[in-house]
Parts: sequence; C-alpha cells; structure tokens
Amino acid sequence: MRLSESLGGLAREEGRPLYLQLQKLLRDAIADGVVAPDDAIPTERALADEFAVSRITVRKAVDALVEEGLLTRRRGAGTFVGRKRVEKSFSRLSSFSEDMVLRGRKPHSVWIARSSGAVTPEEALALSLSPGSLVYRFGRVRYADGQSMALEQSTVPAYCLPSPEAVKESLYEALEQTGHRPVRALQRLRAGSFDREQAEALGVAAGSPGLFIERIGFLADGRAAEFTQSQYRGDSYDVVAELHDE
Repeated sequence: MRLSESLGGLAREEGRPLYLQLQKLLRDAIADGVVAPDDAIPTERALADEFAVSRITVRKAVDALVEEGLLTRRRGAGTFVGRKRVEKSFSRLSSFSEDMVLRGRKPHSVWIARSSGAVTPEEALALSLSPGSLVYRFGRVRYADGQSMALEQSTVPAYCLPSPEAVKESLYEALEQTGHRPVRALQRLRAGSFDREQAEALGVAAGSPGLFIERIGFLADGRAAEFTQSQYRGDSYDVVAELHDE
C-alpha cells in the first residue's frame, strides 16, 4: 500500500513541520476511507522510505494519531486503523437502537435466545417480583453498521408485553407500544474482560476489555419493567456522563 499515490507527498517548502504534514495525510487517509477500520498501515520504515523522512518523524506522526484513538498498535502485528467508537450518555434513557440511529449508524441484532419462564432469584430481586412470576427473556448480539458492539440479556415481566414475539428490533419500541416503556432507570457500570464464549459471540479475542452495564428500568408507577445486562466492547464504546453543580 502506497499512500502517496492517493494522498500526494509532503510540501517541504512551506515550512510546516514534516511530522504534522504526515499526521494530516494519515488522518485524511482514514477520514476518506483510503484505509478502513482494522486495516494495517505501512510500517515506520515503509512510510519513512515512501515520504523520504526519518523514522523519528514517522513515529511522532503515528504516536499523535494513536493518542487520538485513530490508530492502534497491536504487539507483534503492527499499527492498525482504529474502529469508530460510540459514546453512550448516561444522562438520557434510551435503547441501543435509538442510540445508534441518533449517531447515524444502522443497528441490527442477531438473536441468541428468546424465551419465557418463571423468574429466577436474581431477576426477582432486580424486578421486585414474587417467586414463580412469569417473565420474558431476550438474548441478542447487538450490531452497528455490521460491527458487533455488545451482548445483551434482557428480562421483562410478563405484564409488560403480550408475548416474547412482540419484540422485533427494539425492546423499548415494543414496550412503548404497550404503554410500558421505562421512564427512569438505575444503571451500574464496571470494567471487565470477555470470557471465551462471550468473545466468540462478539468476534473478539478472549480476555479483551469490556464495559459491563446493568440496567433496571422503572415505569411511572414505580414498577420495574426491564432488567438488562449488557457487555459492550471496550474498543468500540465510551461512556459519557454530564455533571451539574447543584
């Protein structure tokens, strides 16, 4: 791959530091799709030869893009274009599908399981249900623009939906149609890593970092309507919280 064929060379006569020019060329290559997410960029030596600069110049340009998150280094493999990250705000109660559409991305899901059954002790505690209560369970892998983003397991009391088949793409859309969409939620987040089974479902390496988010959604009358446990890819997701001084 010769980037100079698509992007041109460096303007040595303009006086701007060469590493900044190379940094801009690489950034433009990523933005214009000359190199796609997960593509490897040429090695430091190859870039130095192609643009007739020192490897120190190349390293400064690449280091800056690594810090920005546009490039990632993989030990023993090289430097690759990073995946576009998604920001999840904790200040707005929204579904995964709504988050993706809001950011101009196309969501879809692959179903792992869809079932009904008696509530488990953990679910009963989270949803404040009596032993033996009927619940519906939904397990999915969530995607955005074809990229795996998260594993999601949701449990909903049976009084919120007519049947498990009522959920198509968006759980919140189905809950809204029955008048049982949550109006507030409690969320807990922790960092962790994916085990072999989780990693295989998401197409990442076992032990990769993840963000584990647990949500309990409530109706206006105080009843619980949703208990969702999600495992988001740590390389594709950021959590953002807006804070105010009261």
